Amino acid sequence: MFCWLSRLYRGLSRPTRRTTQLIWGSFSRSLVLSSQRRIPELSSFVARTNTCGELRSSHLGQEVTLCGWIQYRRQNIFLVLRDFHGLVQVIIPQDEKMPTGEIEIKVKTAKLLNSCKKLPFEIKDFVKKTEALRLRYRYLDLRGVQMQYNLRLRSQMVMKMREYLCNLHGFVDIETPTLFKRTPGGAKEFVIPSREPGKFYSLPQSPQQFKQLLMVGGLDRYFQVARCYRDEGSRPDRQPEFTQIDIEMSFVEQTGIQSLIEGLLQYSWPSDKDPVVVPFPSMTFAEALASYGTDKPDARFGMKIVDISDMFRNTKVGFLQDALSKPQGTIKAICIPEGEKYLKRKDIESIRKFAADHFNQEVLPIFLKTNNNWNSPVAKFIMEEQGLGLIRLLETQEEDVVLLTAGEHKKACSLLGKLRLECADLLEARGVVLRDPALFSFLWVVDFPLFFPKEENPEELETAHHPFTAPHPSDVHLLYTEPQKVRSQHYDLVLNGSEIGGGSIRIHDAELQHYILATVLKEDVKLLSHLLQALDYGAPPHGGIAIGLDRLMCLVTGAPSIRDVIAFPKSFQGHDLMSNAPDSIPPEELKPYHIQVSWPTDSETEKSSLNHPCHPES
Repeated sequence: MFCWLSRLYRGLSRPTRRTTQLIWGSFSRSLVLSSQRRIPELSSFVARTNTCGELRSSHLGQEVTLCGWIQYRRQNIFLVLRDFHGLVQVIIPQDEKMPTGEIEIKVKTAKLLNSCKKLPFEIKDFVKKTEALRLRYRYLDLRGVQMQYNLRLRSQMVMKMREYLCNLHGFVDIETPTLFKRTPGGAKEFVIPSREPGKFYSLPQSPQQFKQLLMVGGLDRYFQVARCYRDEGSRPDRQPEFTQIDIEMSFVEQTGIQSLIEGLLQYSWPSDKDPVVVPFPSMTFAEALASYGTDKPDARFGMKIVDISDMFRNTKVGFLQDALSKPQGTIKAICIPEGEKYLKRKDIESIRKFAADHFNQEVLPIFLKTNNNWNSPVAKFIMEEQGLGLIRLLETQEEDVVLLTAGEHKKACSLLGKLRLECADLLEARGVVLRDPALFSFLWVVDFPLFFPKEENPEELETAHHPFTAPHPSDVHLLYTEPQKVRSQHYDLVLNGSEIGGGSIRIHDAELQHYILATVLKEDVKLLSHLLQALDYGAPPHGGIAIGLDRLMCLVTGAPSIRDVIAFPKSFQGHDLMSNAPDSIPPEELKPYHIQVSWPTDSETEKSSLNHPCHPES
């Protein structure tokens, strides 16, 4: 690390052997809301007069002080100095460019601020390094151009979100507690011991109850950049601690929340991306499942699921007849464009194996060229029986491949939804462009079921999201007779096939909330007695949403993982590789919390490792 006092001279253009591409964003500290924003003062309050990246020919003749790291050195005469803002070439006087271009720094004095031992990796984005190494030396990894860009863009977007919510729309930024109590339902929570024997705090999954209580308290419009905690194990797009833009409003309906979020994203969207176009399109949960096989569709490309059941009502194919004879039985298909050209035999085998292993279903690939020797006898029979109908319904071309499956509606759609994405990956790996990486496709998904059957006991119900979601006004009467058919006032915001936000209109009637908790979900209402009591004191109608900031920034920056948009993330296994957290605590420090560690046996440890959730999120 050096600090330089130098005078600027016009230099000769002379490329160096090693260069680093510069990507950066400017961030305003002004809260004045106007189209002409102030240029941030990046050298205020510090020893430097300028950053390395801002010097141009207009600064010629000025005496400047620069601070930064030596990026490159040649003959102890020419140095490239780097800071967060960019690069500049420094010349140590012997008589005698970059985006700083027409100038060089002629050194007057130089002071070594600190020496640097040999780095574990070069601070260059094109240098390959394992993620474990990056996380172990995270403070060095943060010096890279891409990490600097990601974190500064995140800061810029959050600042503009604050401006939009607080300055333009009167929201109140309120901090809510981190130490709370156990909440029924939802994700697993981290447990924190207290000094009272047998009593524990829980870290909140979200500020859900607090923001509802703030509405009861008359705050009307609440907002928070909230830290949230979920003990969900290892998933590639999850962290045990994460950040969400948390919002709640009184006297609002679903359309009001949606309009607010569309405006928020439009206002805070980076200027170097294509503008956000509003309003966002919307589809129901049922439509999303039927056409895309998922509640978070990637609408950037086609290959939609098509119901072809009617075509095969009189078929002689056994497994199709069997499927249609059962309740909710259907026949579904997707068309893979130019699949015959790009899919290999091993890909087809892998697709069929995936269907059998994960869904216990058969997938039948149909090649439209009848002379293709990959077609099974069943596929050839189907082409003879209904080939023209398939071509018409699926709008297929000669080299396309059809994937057909038969079974219960939800299961068949979910399977083809997975295969749709898998085939898109295969095609793109072979040069076919299906999903434009520069396109940001926002989509609202609405009208979710209020309840789902429990996997372990389908006769019982569990909440599809959380127990405070209000039922759809048209379905309230079904709560008392057929609760499994009730739709909710929940809405998800999807971007390019990833859920980036979710919210709902809440239950504000204490009696209805008590009925759903106690009768439908069979939860212990004592855990939520404080909320039920508050709702009884004239709670206003209210609703809200939470935007997952980490996942949003991951998509905006094109980062491969949410860990690339968080300054100090946990590893895939939930560990901090830099500090080795979590760590053990001496028994004497556990004593005040009335806790004694019981170490697992070898067999328990082996079983735990076998059951470790290491597969990507479905």
